[in-house]
Amino acid sequence: MKNFGTAKLGKWKMNVKQPCGESQHIYANCGKRLFAWMMAQSSGPYDQVVGDRKRSLFTNLHGNILEIGPGTGANLAYFPQDIHWIGIEPNPFMHSYLKKEAQSLGFNNIDLRTGNAEQLDVEENSMDAVVSTLVLCSVPNLAATLQEVLRVLKPGGRFLFIEHVAASEGSLLRYIQNGIRPIWNVIGDGCNPAHETWAWVGLENAGFASVNYEHFAAPLPIVSPHIIGAAIK
Repeated sequence: MKNFGTAKLGKWKMNVKQPCGESQHIYANCGKRLFAWMMAQSSGPYDQVVGDRKRSLFTNLHGNILEIGPGTGANLAYFPQDIHWIGIEPNPFMHSYLKKEAQSLGFNNIDLRTGNAEQLDVEENSMDAVVSTLVLCSVPNLAATLQEVLRVLKPGGRFLFIEHVAASEGSLLRYIQNGIRPIWNVIGDGCNPAHETWAWVGLENAGFASVNYEHFAAPLPIVSPHIIGAAIK
């Protein structure tokens, strides 16, 4: 975080040194910077909840791996170090955290790029796997994103995902998700807590040869419902 002085939130300490940006972008940039810092602090507790599922999902990764929205690098610890890893992260304030995490894990050849999920800066039919965790809730155009995933995957390549999703229609949690969505969207850098990822133009209609996923509940507020799975081109 930069140029907020030194702030304390609970047990966490945030040091900041530079302004967030020019006046017309200051609020957006400060929000993105704050979100990056929050993600860096929360990745450990979240992985305590889903770490075993990540280990199972990312078993046997090899070759060229594209991670969309890698954030602060929370998934790197689950990847083998002999892969060729490309990350496309639209929030530039995540990059320093991710590079620090990669260095601590011994990943010396990461290829981190700024971009968006709807226009992946990756060659067609070039990736053995694409990874997405807690990303699809925030992409403006899910259909375009999934078509890009299909484009860059090799035939037989896998799309591996863990995503939080909308609670059941008519449930109290769904009511809360819908009500909190405008605020959540701001503090979560575009996140929609009531995103029906599996159905909204989604995975089942995207054109993969096969899609296998399951719902599970994580002991988390607001974003407890999750899906985990794999889709094959």
